[in-house]
Amino acid sequence: MLRKQATFPERLLWSRLRRKQLGVRFLRQRPIGDYVVDFYCPVFKLAIELDGHSHDGRFKADSERQLALEKMGVVFLRFTNDEVLDDVDGVTDQIAAWLEMHTDNP
Repeated sequence: MLRKQATFPERLLWSRLRRKQLGVRFLRQRPIGDYVVDFYCPVFKLAIELDGHSHDGRFKADSERQLALEKMGVVFLRFTNDEVLDDVDGVTDQIAAWLEMHTDNP
């Protein structure tokens, strides 16, 4: 289900991902099949998930959801809300490094 209000860590990370700041388009709260991911880059089939208190006690459900999406070819990067709050630049750098590592260089 789509949430109307993003959490502060989601808004903070979105401020770094939107408008192709990392060279590719990201979408926020993107439905994929029966599921919704926090952020999604269609070019790389990359989902970025932020795990906060809403994920407490949901390890099994989150794992099943991720496995179902991985079977569709979606790749995941997961960060905690605290990682984003404590070091959004570091999280952004990790995402940028992943993108660079998976970009075909001519």
